[in-house]
Amino acid sequence: MMEIPLYQIDAFADQVFSGNPAAVCPLTEWLPDNLLYKIAAENNLSETAFFVPTDKGYHLRWFTPTTEVDLCGHATLATAHVIATELDKATKEILFQSKSGVLKVTCRDGRYTLDFPTRLPSPFDGVSMVEEAIGVRPQATYKSTKLMAVLDDETSVLAVEPDFDKVAALPGDGLIITSTSRDYDYVARYFGPHCGIPEDPVTGSAHVVCAPYWKEQLGKTKMIAKQISKRGGVLEIEDCGDRILLTGTAVLYLKGTIYL
Repeated sequence: MMEIPLYQIDAFADQVFSGNPAAVCPLTEWLPDNLLYKIAAENNLSETAFFVPTDKGYHLRWFTPTTEVDLCGHATLATAHVIATELDKATKEILFQSKSGVLKVTCRDGRYTLDFPTRLPSPFDGVSMVEEAIGVRPQATYKSTKLMAVLDDETSVLAVEPDFDKVAALPGDGLIITSTSRDYDYVARYFGPHCGIPEDPVTGSAHVVCAPYWKEQLGKTKMIAKQISKRGGVLEIEDCGDRILLTGTAVLYLKGTIYL
């Protein structure tokens, strides 16, 4: 029988039952892909992260319940938390090789800063199709890897009840809705029904799309954003041009063992 360690971490959170839960599975070598898919489906969280040690750090992959993705913020933060608190407590910097290149995570006093690639959004003629999917007309729509709709205000963002079938039919890797906020620089929500995530609690890969837009609108390179899902999560963001720094905290929810 094979035994695989399993950690569940609440990322972009300072207490359990908030932020975004991710499963983290350290491996000594890669398992067959079909088995990784089955484990992620069994975990049934928005992401399961698997990682294998390399000469220069770790090789990291992320799986939703239905598919492998090319970038994930909260599960990267969760993996860094496992390494820094369980596996290598002296570590201050972690390098992950991923489908999106080398991702650096700096660990300092229980806070983690993810160095991610910027995904600049461009204007996209999709206002009507997004309106049909979410029931409210956006001010404007943009597209990068993900589709992004800018709404009038935070109240409008909170009130959206999307038609998930129509959201899944939109182009791109899910839909971000975002607006300015009284208490934060901006707020956002993210829907990914096309990959088994109706609404993701906190989504680092959405904010590398949002941040360049809000940097231009607000005239700020450093911002505080909140993803206003039911669980919610706060991100400290610095737009460095071709890279976005995302900072947050994480907490351990459970440790276990997978038996195969």
